[in-house]
Amino acid sequence: MAEAMIDHVGAGVTLPVRPQPIGVFPLPAGFLLVPAGEDTEPSRRDLVSGRMPKQWPAALRAHELALAGDLQGALAELRGDDPVTRYNRFVIDPDSEDPDRLRDELGEPFGVLVDLVSFALGRADDPPELGSADGELAALVLSAQASHAVDRGDPAEALRLLDQAVQLALGVAQPLAGVLLGAAAGIRKDTEGPGPQVIDALERALKLLDETDLPVGRAELHLALAQTLHELAEGRRDLLIQAVKHYHATLQLVTSEEAPEVWAAAHANLATAYLTMPMVEASDQLRLGVAVRSLRAALKVYTPETHPERWASAQLNLANALVYLPSKHQRDNLVEAVELYEAVLRVRDRETDPLGRARVLANQGNVLAHLGMFEQAKAKLHEARFIFEEFQDGESVRAVRGVLDEIARQTTLSRTQG
Repeated sequence: MAEAMIDHVGAGVTLPVRPQPIGVFPLPAGFLLVPAGEDTEPSRRDLVSGRMPKQWPAALRAHELALAGDLQGALAELRGDDPVTRYNRFVIDPDSEDPDRLRDELGEPFGVLVDLVSFALGRADDPPELGSADGELAALVLSAQASHAVDRGDPAEALRLLDQAVQLALGVAQPLAGVLLGAAAGIRKDTEGPGPQVIDALERALKLLDETDLPVGRAELHLALAQTLHELAEGRRDLLIQAVKHYHATLQLVTSEEAPEVWAAAHANLATAYLTMPMVEASDQLRLGVAVRSLRAALKVYTPETHPERWASAQLNLANALVYLPSKHQRDNLVEAVELYEAVLRVRDRETDPLGRARVLANQGNVLAHLGMFEQAKAKLHEARFIFEEFQDGESVRAVRGVLDEIARQTTLSRTQG
């Protein structure tokens, strides 16, 4: 799309230059319009390319503050009474303007953004119609319609709309196209499962966001690609290695403060990949140490109150890793593993997850036996066996009986030697 200033016919108001950097950065800052002006033009080009301006002009102080997370500061900077400034105030404080009046005063082609913001904020039930919107504006409208289609249970329609949106965005704002491709990949994976189309879309999205100042967005794409490869791996070392590469890429882009959910998920899944990767050489044992560190990191974010299921999974994986971790302090590791299992047992009861509880009991009983704490081990193992028998899990029953038989032999041997 050619870049040229557009006059609002009949009002003598100079509207922003196209394309605008809408939909590229996190909301609400990602909905702000860059006003026209020689001083703002270099920054507009940077923002459309997904890059932060090296030097912000005074006219974009509100944008700078909003992107830094200071919305109140940004709002205080939006003091003008022109339609663009009032629209930007509406993005941050939707109660500050009458939507119908603002839409009329913005006119074409930007008026549709008022309805788009209202829909994104949950103030409108339906997304706006496409109307005469084009370029990045049309891409965002189609994206909103795709989101609505998902809510209606029509992912096929959502993918069709996002495909159109991506094609429109590619010609004017490649980072926006990357964001939309990532959204489409997520919908496809949720409906069709992991597959080549999902991988291809995520890889294309990453290329479009390459060299942008969008670390969280790029990290989310790396994480999604890693998880897709991980799910497809089924023990295949080559795919697991690719997944690990993208988990590491995720962790290089964000910190626990910037994106705690993404950071914790990358650590937890990285550990799982390392724990399931086939051991083919002695140096592979080092992966257990990395897994332990990553699980400890994930547990700084995952707690029983905020993420009960993820917390329990990370606790269990950490306990299992500690059991097999080569160390001069193996007994200390085993004692910690017993404590980790016990913490999980407090939230996994027989009513809600009987087999899950039984597996934890079996693991804990096995570790207690290795520590020579036979009476405690037997109590745990007997409860596990009872549950496994109730649910006719013959293989698990035999495994538990094997540990109980070994305890009996060790007890007999100890008495004989004593």
